[in-house]
Amino acid sequence: MKVILDEQGIAKTMEDLAGRIASSVPEGSRLAIIGIRSRGEVLGDRLIKLLGERGFEQIERGVLDITLYRDDLAEKGPAAVIRSTEIDFDLAGAYVVLVDDVLWTGRSVRAALDALVDLGRPRAIRLAVLVDRPGRELPIQADFVGVRTGEADEHVTVMLRESDGQDRVEAE
Repeated sequence: MKVILDEQGIAKTMEDLAGRIASSVPEGSRLAIIGIRSRGEVLGDRLIKLLGERGFEQIERGVLDITLYRDDLAEKGPAAVIRSTEIDFDLAGAYVVLVDDVLWTGRSVRAALDALVDLGRPRAIRLAVLVDRPGRELPIQADFVGVRTGEADEHVTVMLRESDGQDRVEAE
């Protein structure tokens, strides 16, 4: 097992992501940060705080559960846990940044895009991920990447203080 990011590394990476996102938002746009449950939600909340420190005052916050949109739902069967989607604003015209912890095959992001489009038509959807790992099965790329791992066969584990008691990204 190797440590890709420790607590300080995650903090620095999140600062960098927030800076890149801030510079990408078109003038006058309504900004919405939507985290994919569950660690994307935590990372989204952190980005909202960091963007607020950069002068963004009106950031809409959403949380997206993609369970019903997964292409492996039939395989999961009764083990699938459905949680709530919390998007209580109109997506129409919003500049949406979709946030997830790891981008690997692209299937979770595809499910998230399907779910978002069912809820409205944003001005644009951008993808921010903490870790981008090789192994894409769909033509999906992140707009904002914290770090990239180099090995397709590595398993990446993201731990966040809010859900796991510590900030750490490991690969094995």
